[in-house]
Amino acid sequence: MDFHRNPSTNSASSSTSSTSSAAAHHQPPPSSATDNDPMHSWWESVSKQRSRILSLAALLPSDGVAVSSLADSDRPAVSLLSSPSAYSLISSALSSPKSGSGSDRLCQWLYETFQSSDPHLRLLVLSFLPLLSGIYLSRVHSSDSSSLPSLAGFEAVLLAVYSSEAKSRAGKPLLVQIPDLSQPSLYHAPRNKAVDDRSRQSVGVLSPPLEPHIAVKSTKRAIIVGTALDCYYKQVSQMPAWSKLDFCKFAAAWAGQDCPCRTKLDRDEDNHHENGNVNGNGHIRLLREDSGFSNGTRSGDGDEVDYEDDVIKEVVVVEMNNLGINEENLETKGVRIPLPWELLRPVVTILGHCLFGPLNSQDVKDSASVAVRCLYARASHDLAPQAILALQSLIRLDKNARAAATTAATVTTNASSNANTPSKAKKPEILLVSK
Repeated sequence: MDFHRNPSTNSASSSTSSTSSAAAHHQPPPSSATDNDPMHSWWESVSKQRSRILSLAALLPSDGVAVSSLADSDRPAVSLLSSPSAYSLISSALSSPKSGSGSDRLCQWLYETFQSSDPHLRLLVLSFLPLLSGIYLSRVHSSDSSSLPSLAGFEAVLLAVYSSEAKSRAGKPLLVQIPDLSQPSLYHAPRNKAVDDRSRQSVGVLSPPLEPHIAVKSTKRAIIVGTALDCYYKQVSQMPAWSKLDFCKFAAAWAGQDCPCRTKLDRDEDNHHENGNVNGNGHIRLLREDSGFSNGTRSGDGDEVDYEDDVIKEVVVVEMNNLGINEENLETKGVRIPLPWELLRPVVTILGHCLFGPLNSQDVKDSASVAVRCLYARASHDLAPQAILALQSLIRLDKNARAAATTAATVTTNASSNANTPSKAKKPEILLVSK
């Protein structure tokens, strides 16, 4: 039945007023009320995640059905983050020879997803950052990079992460407070009377202020990728194991396992013990035999050394076997690249977490141990003092942690074996009483 508007009749006006009141009664609550409703916020977040995952499944091959099924869970982004099959599909798509171009729809999906305000979706994009940056840097610095297609898609994602980090820093540098030993602390009291001089406080610049960039230039590539890895490090504790494994394997490859320098991991505690030369720290030292230097002295036959292409890999494999680390973690996933400090600093920071993160699996720790030693060999070859000190400290801590774990396991095994060993029954005591 149709209603015709007739303002002259009272019945029409009454029906109009009743209709408007009913419509007002069924209107949704104001936006402020819905924003404060946690159920509404949760449902809005889940809806965004489902929409993005379904659009991702449409970009993948026919096996993308496995990805689309993850959209039906209560936490779609978290389900995708922890799905090995989904990672395998996306990794294969990113690793294809034609990936990374400006028309790459998967890179466009990563770019648009990172622009979302949903933290779970942004975390999902960051989890693929090691794979994306590893493939990007390996292709840029490969020998046949001139024949490769444009990598504008990879660069767009990296620039999006860089711009987000630059905006969060608001043009300020990252500073670190350097302890002043003349001031008392929880661990020491200075011999001389402390003077409260604020001007003596030393502050180090961890990262300079970030400049805005609209393109990835060759001179700014290291700082852009390094800043993106800084953003990854902020969320590294929430990253899945496959993301950390990718990062460790790329870091080992970036160091250059085919580096022409002939290096050697000298284990003072084991190799020099027979000669009476024992190092109390028992840490690993790299001797730069390629330049003819060994223990601070130059050898005479330095120019006659037969360089081996994979000497670093072979030496590291031996050391990893001594530490009980599986050799399969040395799988190569990239090529040797330049490692300025702007890029190497976040790499070392992330590797430190992979080594000593309490929730990391043993595979992640072993892979990080390999990467740290490969980077130490590279830093010794490049004579980079900052990297040498940082990586040498990680190697010492890694060896001490593994030695402590081995000792604890031995003690536990001995204790359990002693507990399970049946003890002989004691003879009853006989008391002699004199009459």
